[in-house]
Amino acid sequence: QVQLVESGGGLVQAGGSLTLSCAASGDIFRINDMGWYRQTPGNRRELVAAITNAGSTNYADSVKAQFTISRDNAKKTVYLQMNSLKPGDTAVYYCYAQITRFIEHYVTNPYWGQGTQVTVSS
Repeated sequence: QVQLVESGGGLVQAGGSLTLSCAASGDIFRINDMGWYRQTPGNRRELVAAITNAGSTNYADSVKAQFTISRDNAKKTVYLQMNSLKPGDTAVYYCYAQITRFIEHYVTNPYWGQGTQVTVSS
């Protein structure tokens, strides 16, 4: 079993900052890409930021220079530092990880966290 547990969401005023964390646990051989998506009611889940296990990053244009993704491979944890938050950043944020497990052979699948609400008030 693999589990992704997010933390750090909450209510913040516009211009404020939050840091989201997502820790993976379970029977894991290797964690490949990790990332954060967000979703608002009635809309599709959209990529916010992603990071490879070598540290290469990719950001949605809307959050470049505002958000920073990082990871600690030893802790199996990915972080999202969010600065200068705007009401438009209000969403449920989901952690994502592509994880390889060894179950008689190597199997790689995507896993998702349960989501954490970020609300930015004006």
